[in-house]
Amino acid sequence: MTPLRISLVIFDWAGTTVDHGCMAPIAAFQKAFKTYQIDLTVAQARGPMGMHKKDHIRTLLAIPEIAEQWQKVHGSSSTEEDVETIYTSFMPLQTEEAEKHTQLVPDLLDCVDQLRARDIKIGTTTGYPRPVAATVIESARKQKYVTDFDVCSDEVSQSRPAPWMVYRNMEALGIYPASTVVKVGDTVPDILEGKNAGAWSIGVTQTGSEVGYPLEDLESMNATARNACLAQAEQKLFAAGADEVIRTLAELPALIESLDQQIAKGKP
Repeated sequence: MTPLRISLVIFDWAGTTVDHGCMAPIAAFQKAFKTYQIDLTVAQARGPMGMHKKDHIRTLLAIPEIAEQWQKVHGSSSTEEDVETIYTSFMPLQTEEAEKHTQLVPDLLDCVDQLRARDIKIGTTTGYPRPVAATVIESARKQKYVTDFDVCSDEVSQSRPAPWMVYRNMEALGIYPASTVVKVGDTVPDILEGKNAGAWSIGVTQTGSEVGYPLEDLESMNATARNACLAQAEQKLFAAGADEVIRTLAELPALIESLDQQIAKGKP
């Protein structure tokens, strides 16, 4: 019987493999809400990151400060119809912003090369719906990042933190059990998605939404401030249940080797 080992790594997109700092959704959410005379702070817009974007809007509207703004501006509480209306406005803005933020994060291609050398399949999940993700996926392919399977939030009955996008990858690529699957992402919903699927769940900080800086801005920070941001993001992802947290994808291949050793010792 062939020993079990990690056979599938499922990456998130924005903040994990492209769009250092996960900047595209922030601008789109702020512009969409501004259309309805609602001002979002960057921190508010980032809060639910990783969810299906309609769930993200729904969550934002439930924040007391935003709900109060909505009440003052529109004279009533927001409704599900308002969620749909904002989402309709949001979609073209999201596509526009996503097209501006498709640069691969550092170390991704080398990381994927090392994983493929271990005969590991590469899948993806995303909070983006397919019309938005299609542009990102195509740009990534042109930059030599080619995946084996991609699942978008509008292609399952329930998006993160539900496990269905992970399971769809596993089914399509013929990989099981879940103990041989690693989910890698930069947000709490990413971590929960992996854990709910029974997979190994790995957080990444430096490129992600919890740190929230483009590469050039992060590199220009003094070391103390940068390390504080990274430590805070790491703490949040561990608190969400991450099995491990790494700063960059350069650390992932060695971690996969360590997970293989743990699997060989019978650890789930």
